[in-house]
Amino acid sequence: MGNRVLEHFRSKTPPAILKIADDVWVNRIEFIRWPQKAHLLITSCVRESGSFHTFTPELKSLLKSKGVKINTLCNGPAIMVFLFAGGERPNRNNGNGWPIHHIYDGQFPMPPKTSSAKAVSHGDYFTEAAGLVAIHPLADGLASEVPYFAWLLRHEAFEKFGFDPDNVFGGGK
Repeated sequence: MGNRVLEHFRSKTPPAILKIADDVWVNRIEFIRWPQKAHLLITSCVRESGSFHTFTPELKSLLKSKGVKINTLCNGPAIMVFLFAGGERPNRNNGNGWPIHHIYDGQFPMPPKTSSAKAVSHGDYFTEAAGLVAIHPLADGLASEVPYFAWLLRHEAFEKFGFDPDNVFGGGK
């Protein structure tokens, strides 16, 4: 099933963009970092723009015991679970960390479906490490703009963790 999905999106990608996507994918160790394990940190947590997240004292203690800095910003819980699950977040040239990208971002549904899971608004996916990557800003652009590249990431999440919220690869977790 995975190859058929990838071939579908690959066939719709312009050749020049496909060449870039393939080159980044072949060299993905330079552009993408995965967590070491799947882990749902906070059930029923979603990203809320403009507000800060609060955490229980128990969760704060657990995160601190693993060396994870508390982050109350809108994407903070996703960053925290990525690090908690053993993910590495390299620094950019400006000193900031690479973006933490939700691979299911509501874009690029697999036809005939007309929608795709949007992790930031789903309480079982927003803080699920299996659906997160630290991604170089150049590759982040590909993941957000090129359906084929986004589905390469989704297929990899299925292969690594069985993570398949759209139930395209036969998973459904």
